[in-house]
Amino acid sequence: MVKSKHALLSSWGRIARPGREVFSENLTELTENAVLSRGLGRSYGDSALPPPNCLDVATTTRADRILKFNKNSGLIRVEAGVSLRELNRLFLPQGWFTPVTPGTQYVTIGGMVASDVHGKNHHVEGTFGGHVTGLALRVADERIVECSPNIESDLFWATIGGMGLTGHVLEVEFSLKRIASPWIFQESVRYPDIDALMEGLEESSARWPYTVAWADCLKRGSKLGRGILYRGRWALPDEAPPNQPTPIKHVSVPFELPNWFLNRFTARLFNEIIYRRHFRKSSGIQHPESFFYPLDQIWNWNRVYGSRGFTQYQCVLPGGSSNGAARRLLEQLLKIDDANSFLCVIKDCATQGKGLLSFPCPGVSIAVDLAVNDRIQSVIDQLNETVIIEGGRIYLTKDTFTKQEHFRMMEPRLPRWLAIRKHWDPQLRIRSAQSVRILGDPT
Repeated sequence: MVKSKHALLSSWGRIARPGREVFSENLTELTENAVLSRGLGRSYGDSALPPPNCLDVATTTRADRILKFNKNSGLIRVEAGVSLRELNRLFLPQGWFTPVTPGTQYVTIGGMVASDVHGKNHHVEGTFGGHVTGLALRVADERIVECSPNIESDLFWATIGGMGLTGHVLEVEFSLKRIASPWIFQESVRYPDIDALMEGLEESSARWPYTVAWADCLKRGSKLGRGILYRGRWALPDEAPPNQPTPIKHVSVPFELPNWFLNRFTARLFNEIIYRRHFRKSSGIQHPESFFYPLDQIWNWNRVYGSRGFTQYQCVLPGGSSNGAARRLLEQLLKIDDANSFLCVIKDCATQGKGLLSFPCPGVSIAVDLAVNDRIQSVIDQLNETVIIEGGRIYLTKDTFTKQEHFRMMEPRLPRWLAIRKHWDPQLRIRSAQSVRILGDPT
């Protein structure tokens, strides 16, 4: 095993805690007595950071073997450290793709299980966990347990979306999906306000497998929530270019911007540019990376937020696209002076995931990036109070500041999940900085 020399670990939101990564190709050896497993570190908050007084975390990225693949059914079994980017590189040219993908391909398959990730096709395919058929876990007493929807099912569904707190994920079995071509046919439509945008999202979700919307959450009055709806499907063979997509060249944010750079003025200016540079409607063939992972094309884009970093506030509001919940949340954002975001992403959500702490439920998901400042805790508290009134909940993979009492009010499934976790880990040996903050785990 190899230990990093760093004594400080950071999340993608640039939230730092004392910690050190331990690497090995042997996950069985690596996770012995480990307090937490970590993948590529793309969770925005503190879910992949160690708890206080526990420096070492088991980083899985060197355990990246594909263990088996059935070319007829698409059934695949991999080690937890395999990255989504590597799977795409290997299988997209062969006509296979993951049934669900998050907004970045720089994540591990083990991390996708822990977060039970969702994507632009949640209204069609649900969460990633719904396609997982088996897991190998190292549980807190050091046993290696095979679990599935039919074997140790309580442990299995507590692990799907369980933020890595029920055991160390060693191996994952799931099914890839056949695709018509490796290219995307996309349409994008501009809408003048949040109500029209939500109607467009609802209508498009009935016809398109992939939908997502960007909204201007800083515009007031009749233009509140104006935005752009993107909808896509895999291009048919006679529509697609004859060649395979080649990797897109990246640009980079070369240095850390000052903390004052992102403010209400610059965020409004950025939103204005995004909205006006888009035509009323456009369509055409898109590179899959441009469609699924637009921010991956900008290396170190998190430097835009400065040394203090940022948090993404992501919530799901039940009731569908037309009940006004999205408008009410955007109105609440405008009331908060420090809620300056140039990124507001809205997705349609369908059935609730089977994972006991899976994030989505029928309704709409809204995500906004917020720079961390001295008043961020108050901002998150106010947003959480609005979400609680709406009957919604937040996404733990993005969260950094939610208080324990707010999370418990959002999550009626928590007592059952806690009971299962306690059964498998009575001493709470597996924990994180997030579990200490949000669940009251010991330090």
